[in-house]
Amino acid sequence: MTIAPPALSVFETLESEVRSYCRSWPAVFDRAQGSRLYDEDGHAYLDFFSGAGALNYGHNNPVLKRALIDYIERDGVTHGLDMGTTAKRAFLETFQNVVLRPRDLPYKVMFPGPTGTNAVEAALKLARKVKGRESIVSFTNAFHGMSLGSLAVTGNAFKRAGAGIPLVHGTPMPFDNYLDGQTPDFLWFERLLDDQGSGLNKPAAVIVETVQGEGGINVARPEWLRALAELCKRQDMLLIVDDIQMGCGRTGAFFSFEESGITPDIVTLSKSIGGYGMPMSLCLFRPELDVWEPGEHNGTFRGNNPAFVTAAAALEAYWADGQMEKQTLARGEQVEAALRAICLEHSQLGASYRGRGLVWGLEFEDHEQATKVCRRAFEHGLLLETSGPRSEVVKLLPALTTTPEELDEGLRILARSVRETA
Repeated sequence: MTIAPPALSVFETLESEVRSYCRSWPAVFDRAQGSRLYDEDGHAYLDFFSGAGALNYGHNNPVLKRALIDYIERDGVTHGLDMGTTAKRAFLETFQNVVLRPRDLPYKVMFPGPTGTNAVEAALKLARKVKGRESIVSFTNAFHGMSLGSLAVTGNAFKRAGAGIPLVHGTPMPFDNYLDGQTPDFLWFERLLDDQGSGLNKPAAVIVETVQGEGGINVARPEWLRALAELCKRQDMLLIVDDIQMGCGRTGAFFSFEESGITPDIVTLSKSIGGYGMPMSLCLFRPELDVWEPGEHNGTFRGNNPAFVTAAAALEAYWADGQMEKQTLARGEQVEAALRAICLEHSQLGASYRGRGLVWGLEFEDHEQATKVCRRAFEHGLLLETSGPRSEVVKLLPALTTTPEELDEGLRILARSVRETA
């Protein structure tokens, strides 16, 4: 009989088998600061996972922590539903002045609930309400959340199977380069839309990630996104950009779609919009789409006021002067150079890399290699996860505040881990 270590026994005996990340990183973490986590024995781990993108500004960022502590100490409102509060007003004004106005974005702001899938569900419901149609088009290898509506537009077969019921009203189309450039972009999609015998119900909207994080770090070209936006306009479909993981500066600009020059009809944000890792999400949409009746869509925890405080502090600290975007792009070049060197050194592995800003993927022909690399990296004190439908991609998601020295340290561990598992 195998007895679990005492430190882990309560997790193994009491917590559900559904837990996942803890299986990749068998440690009990106790504290964190910046780009490092520390377990209860004092061992340090460099974090290239960043809470799945919820910690773009690092763990316990001192600027955000100070704002949060000050708010709590003065007995600021913690839970506010959708009531007016000083914290919500400060966030909305900051978001408007720092993010929306400088980009000439006309969006109304909706607080649908605390998680990313809440924002996606609201976006899908709104699109259907506006257009009076049920069908939503998504893309191969997409990931939009784990609730039923979001799962219906998610590609991963394993995650979809967990629903336990048929997932309907969603239709997948090929993501950029899914067919290796052998078919012109959107030829199949538009043919189905124009053919009365295709069997495709007229969609209310199309939902897309500009970079598919969970799907394998698949990067859409700007011209592909522009063509998609034009197709949606031509065919009277709304364009929803899911920027939950790639927004808030992950790809460089605050919104990942900025590089392409498009203006989506609806945008979802979560993860790092709260700044400090606290639950918060937004659904942004053009004013003419604001057809909600009061209370028609709500949620108990859409008024997470401490998250409003840290969100506003993050925008003021990192997005008021344009320096964060430049820094992220420079850090991205550092990562790209290291991944290029790894692929050249291990050409026999058939490795390739891709990414934007500070989200990168390292893919191997042997689909088990990525898991081996991540496991060895953990042994050397680096937290990495895999992505892709077969976990074939090593996913790099360091905090935007990671220093060049920390990036170099982590990339050296990654290179060593590839070398030792090759």
